[in-house]
Amino acid sequence: MKMIKSKYFWVMGTIILAIGYIASCTKENQILDVATTNEETDLICAKTSTAPTIDGTIEDIWNSATKLKIVPEVPDAGNGMFSGYIGAKYPATLRSMYDDQNVYFLVEYADATHSVNVAPWYFNPALNVTGKTGWQREPSNVSFDANGSLVRECYGEDKLALLWNVDHSTPKFATQSCYASCHIFTPFLNYSAVLNPMPTATAPVMNSNRENGNHYTNGANEKIDMWWGRLGYISKDPSLYFMDDQYQDYAGGQAITNLTGGNANGRHVDGIVPDGTKSTTWPYRPNYTSSPAQGEVNNSQNLKLDGTGASVAVPIWVIPNVAAAKFVLASDTTSGNAKKVVAVSTNGTLTLNDGSTIDPNIGTDYQRTGDVAFGPTAAKSIPGYLAIPLIGTRAEIPCAAVYTGSSWIVEFKRALKTADTNRQDVDFSSLEDQIFGVGIFNKSNYQHGIKPNLVLKFKK
Repeated sequence: MKMIKSKYFWVMGTIILAIGYIASCTKENQILDVATTNEETDLICAKTSTAPTIDGTIEDIWNSATKLKIVPEVPDAGNGMFSGYIGAKYPATLRSMYDDQNVYFLVEYADATHSVNVAPWYFNPALNVTGKTGWQREPSNVSFDANGSLVRECYGEDKLALLWNVDHSTPKFATQSCYASCHIFTPFLNYSAVLNPMPTATAPVMNSNRENGNHYTNGANEKIDMWWGRLGYISKDPSLYFMDDQYQDYAGGQAITNLTGGNANGRHVDGIVPDGTKSTTWPYRPNYTSSPAQGEVNNSQNLKLDGTGASVAVPIWVIPNVAAAKFVLASDTTSGNAKKVVAVSTNGTLTLNDGSTIDPNIGTDYQRTGDVAFGPTAAKSIPGYLAIPLIGTRAEIPCAAVYTGSSWIVEFKRALKTADTNRQDVDFSSLEDQIFGVGIFNKSNYQHGIKPNLVLKFKK
């Protein structure tokens, strides 16, 4: 009997402890234990009396900061979204320090490819047929045919992202960090066979796997701060030395985002907020205020062939006779260095705003050469994006990105507490532990290596 009572005591004790642990893990304001340090996940942030200069040069002051070694890995989402990248690993080191005003970060990782020419324009004569144009964009992700054979190597961008839990508002972030808002891993409601929003006996709603996923949180009060570093953009010009400050919110939740026909995404740039109205089309997403054009802006427009024919996509701006310019700067458009495309002919000739023309059929300067899958893009490929300086609340993270020839050095800072009143920024001023996740992109649009469940620990 004593043995039975003893077993009963230990079983009940274990259950009570487990319930207590689960309850503590679901508190919205949970903060990790600062008394212990995990060398695999904890980024120790010590106070410094000397602030580093944000220029991508590793100053001696950084030698006093503890390095955290991480290995972000590209996961298999189970639906082919990350094909061509699954299992890729991007070892990196992180360092951090703070002073009375700012928190500073230094990220280093090896990269042999230096991918900064993003989805450039080239001309393919074989596709220049009636009603269409040969002006095409290189893919920003590796592309495959139906048999899984590589069709074309990609022209994506090297990027670095960090995600933070605003006000500890997102409970899942405590255990999942950046996975907490990525809704690619679960089935979604498929209304594609239904002619109206209501399912019928002959057209039932089906669960399907999403080929690409929206980011959104799981509750109206939940927000995630997202720092988005496009390294090619940042390193192009001193006017661009900022990470793009963004955030993720609920965006109406699963009823709006997690279905075919869903027209909402919880990822937004800082400064915009719901405007109190909804879209006029089902499923009626929340509308948001707008942000001025800034950051990487698509260098694409639609013009009619010969002014009256079919509408086709062509570049907006061209820097004539420049080989692989990679980006068109805002200063290029105001100085006259870049010319605006004002017309396109049926043979692909572009007419520019100064009256000059580019005929891509003369020579091969604007055409691919070599191997179809692995060959280079055109020698005079036209930039796929404009690089416009960030302003306002999107420009609160000064950043320098330097490519050494074999690796990236990314140095950045942010105020411990910003002037944010919309709950879009993480607040470091209390010096509490902050859970975060890191994403590293290697010449890709959205495929990235992920390292979740990291913790920034301030050493007081």
